[in-house]
Formats: sequence, structure tokens, C-alpha cells
Amino acid sequence: MKDNGRRFSPVITDFIYAISGILFCGFALQGFLVPNKFFDGGVTGISLLIHELYHINIAIVIVIANLPFIVAAAFQVNRKFALKTLACVIGLGICLLVVPYPVITSDKLLISIFGGVFMGIGVGLCMRGGFALDGIEVLALYTLKRSSFTISEIILGINIIIFLIAAVHLGLPTALYSVLTYYTASRTINFVIEGLEEYTGVTIISGESENIKQRLVLEMGKGITVYKGERGFLKETYNISQPCDIVFTVVTRLEVRRLRNLVHKVDPKAFVFTNTIKEAAGGVLTRKERH
Repeated sequence: MKDNGRRFSPVITDFIYAISGILFCGFALQGFLVPNKFFDGGVTGISLLIHELYHINIAIVIVIANLPFIVAAAFQVNRKFALKTLACVIGLGICLLVVPYPVITSDKLLISIFGGVFMGIGVGLCMRGGFALDGIEVLALYTLKRSSFTISEIILGINIIIFLIAAVHLGLPTALYSVLTYYTASRTINFVIEGLEEYTGVTIISGESENIKQRLVLEMGKGITVYKGERGFLKETYNISQPCDIVFTVVTRLEVRRLRNLVHKVDPKAFVFTNTIKEAAGGVLTRKERH
């Protein structure tokens, strides 16, 4: 029985993520965006634009608009992902048809911010469950193989076209507010996926590296990697250098300040720089499994 529980636990978790994401997206659409003729980016934005121009039910438009991208996902990613995405999109369509969401506000600023926030929460939760509510990234992957553009550039280009069409047909103010909606949704998606535990890589170069290594491991409980390097090479004394240990470690962004303070106490002249790490696993990291 325990083995069965463990086997089905990830499936149940993914299902909860998907249902929660669908409900949040439905709330964003029916409670904020659709009644006030606002837009988002990607296939959802295309669906909202078609809905406004041709007055077709938004639930039907979203499902139909995503179908070509779901088919492409079966070839570009895999069939399992495509089927999960199809189920999620159909679930959103059903949600939009049957759930009686109230219209929350007609204030444009509130719509653009909170409509984006709830949309971002919904899409982010679905992504954590291994689903997708928007096929725009599949199109970007397809185009990437046939052009020199990056995925971000392709998605940006598609969204620019969407917002330009919206500006022509529905007015520039609505299009600009919709850009804010899209930006808010994008940032919220990143937060939902990465959370407060987004990792930061920290590189430390110091003459007191031995003391710093000891305090990182014993006081902060961090794993470290040490590169052998040389320090010095100043303009006035270019030919003078010393061997040193270059210390690299990974912390959450909430721990960056504590780490900087620790290093500063040991060596105020230490050279410290950070970079964001999107995914990290293994080693001594303790983190919940990401879906």
C-alpha cells in the first residue's frame, strides 16, 4: 500500500496543481480581462483578440487556438506533454463555461495588475504540474530551429504583433495597459515556479579564502566548490600575483545578504559577485522536488 501511495502521489500533486491553475486562470479571464477587453500575451492574447473582434465565446476560442500548438508539442516535446496540455486547455475551456466568476472591477490599473497576477499564478501552477496553458513556447521552439532568433526574441516578436493589432482595433491605451498585464503575468509566473527559494550562485575571490571556506561550511552549512586561480595583476604591479582559492557556493536569494556580511567580516576587500541560477539539484541542496 505504501508503494502504491508513493506511485500515485506525484500524479495527485500534478492534478491539484492543474486544477488550481485552471481556476486561477479562469478567474483572471472572467473576473478581470474579458469583461474589460484587456489582453495578455501568447495564445491567450490571440484568443482574447479573436473574441473581441469576432465575438466568439472565449472558452471555444482558447481551445481551438491552442490545438495547432498542442499537435506541434507532440512532435517538438513528446506526446505525454501534449496530452497533458490538451487536458489542461480543455479543462480551462470547461471552467470558463460553467464557473460563474464575478466581474471584480472596471478600474484599468487594477485590471492590468491583478488580472496579470492571477493569470500568472494560474499558468505558473500548471507549469509546476507539468502542464501548459499556452502553446506560444512550442511555436517558439519550432521557429528556433529554423532561424537565428532566441526563444525570448521570438515570443517577444509574436507578442508585439498581438499588441499592435490590439492598439489598432481597440485603442492604444488598452494595448498599453495590456502590456502591463503581460509583464505582471510573466513576473508572477517566474515567482510561482522559482518561489522564494530561487537560487543564487556566489563566487568569492579573497586572500582569506581558507577562513571564508571554513565559515561557509561550518556556520552556514553550505557546500562549496574551490577553483585554483591567481589574484593580483594590478596596473601598478602587473607582474606580481599570488595563487588563491576561488570559492563558489549556491544560496537562496534570502541568504545572499547574510553571506555578504559574513565575507565582509572576514575580508572587507574580498571580490564577490553573484548570478541567478534557474535550476539546481543534487549536492547538499535541500529543496522540494519541482514538477
